[in-house]
Amino acid sequence: MDVGCGVGIISLLLSRDFPIKTSIVDKQEKMLVYAEHNYLVNSMNVKAYSGDFALFSADEKFDFIVSNPPFYDSRVTQSEDEHLNIARYAHHLPLDTFVAKVKKQLKPRGWFIFCYDAKQIDLLLHHLKINGINPEKIRFVHSKIDRESKLVMIAARMNSKSMTQVMAPLVVFDEKDNYTLEAAGAFKRADTHSIKGDFEE
Repeated sequence: MDVGCGVGIISLLLSRDFPIKTSIVDKQEKMLVYAEHNYLVNSMNVKAYSGDFALFSADEKFDFIVSNPPFYDSRVTQSEDEHLNIARYAHHLPLDTFVAKVKKQLKPRGWFIFCYDAKQIDLLLHHLKINGINPEKIRFVHSKIDRESKLVMIAARMNSKSMTQVMAPLVVFDEKDNYTLEAAGAFKRADTHSIKGDFEE
């Protein structure tokens, strides 16, 4: 399941590269329309749920829940655009509510793979731990090697006893403002046919 799927790019790529059955959920109906269109033009199937993940309820549980959730602190200056505001700011899906709901929807050994604001790593680890979702891998993302990290990627697993592996940082740009080899390779692998949110292909 892709939570807060937006136009569906994350789950679309996973569905393209792995033999999985995919579900998506987003509280913005407009985003679901875009996401379902992206699946259609790539000849893939998806089960779509419209609504707030905090209120989501389904009998099925998932092997993987992935998300690029809204994580900006609501105390900062916010976008007045409604769609951008919902997509970006954490008060639309508070972290404690988010992780607790993930726990309810994961299978006993399911994975929760997501990114979040690196400055909130203390809260992330706290809420994962109290919900029994163990962070197995953590990787900080840096725009450049000498810049502080603003994003962290976490792969956490229900009921896991593994020690946490803090991986080498992912650096996006080199000193000449070119993509690093790893970043460029990721974009190349991700290349797909999709709309970005305004039906421009």
